[in-house]
Amino acid sequence: MNSKRKILLLISLTLSLMLTKHHFRDREAEEPQLSDWFNPKKRPDVITTTDWLAPVIWEGTYSRQVLEKYYKRLNITIGLAVCATGKLVDQYLKQFIQSANKHFMIGYNVIFYILMDDISRLPHIELGPLRTFKLFGVFKEETRQDFDFIHMKNLDIYIIDQIQHEVDFLFSMTVNQIFKNDFGVETLGTSVAQIHAWWYFKNAHNFPYERRPTSAAFIPLGEGDFYYHSALFGGTPRKVLTMIEEYKKGVTNDNKNGLSSIYEHHLNKYFFINKPTKLLSPEYNWDPNFRTPPQIKLVKIAWQ
Repeated sequence: MNSKRKILLLISLTLSLMLTKHHFRDREAEEPQLSDWFNPKKRPDVITTTDWLAPVIWEGTYSRQVLEKYYKRLNITIGLAVCATGKLVDQYLKQFIQSANKHFMIGYNVIFYILMDDISRLPHIELGPLRTFKLFGVFKEETRQDFDFIHMKNLDIYIIDQIQHEVDFLFSMTVNQIFKNDFGVETLGTSVAQIHAWWYFKNAHNFPYERRPTSAAFIPLGEGDFYYHSALFGGTPRKVLTMIEEYKKGVTNDNKNGLSSIYEHHLNKYFFINKPTKLLSPEYNWDPNFRTPPQIKLVKIAWQ
């Protein structure tokens, strides 16, 4: 009898240990709470939380280690899409890719999606481990030469056909930028917007939103949260696709009314209606022509 009890006790302890290990494994796989990795009190000198409680990422506010413990387990892949046509190829593309290879999402699977109108002009590219690139042709329309519209229309097609099946998160960036420091997983989110360096330190009343009421990009005076930069936005492929679709719809409506508003205005209207879940501070997209104020602790990306 004692022998049977010992066996049952041993089985019970083994099952208990297995359940405990399973519990902790599940806990490790859970997405960290915002308070686990983000501490807005570390930067009282800047806006760190929006009115809708989304974090604004500044140097010193985040723990990348906590986030990496989570994302490493998921074995995620991040996409970075960039469009380079005409003279932009020779001026910026090689430096952009080289700097991104060095600083963008180090230690994670990365796919650089390069959209070009002439793929024969692709410069020689050497990439580090876990990163690769794919070339996509840019199809232009004779009736419309707006660079941003052409870029977004092509990106829309490639996200639907391919990109959404390959990456967990996607960033779209303009090519006239250079990475200066690590751009890591603290930037990942469902819908990510970049605060414009020129306008963060200005009065919101003066933001250069589209003010014509008949435009699809219209934002009334006295309204609006931040002025977002079109040089960088991201999120899940589905959310990026949604933004592009709304932009295309807005452009189409404006054309019917004989209007034309810039891409950045439509981007700002989209984020005015559909609040981003994460905002990147001007440190992630700084203009080096400006005198660097004390609030900018570490420039992640600089304009060229």
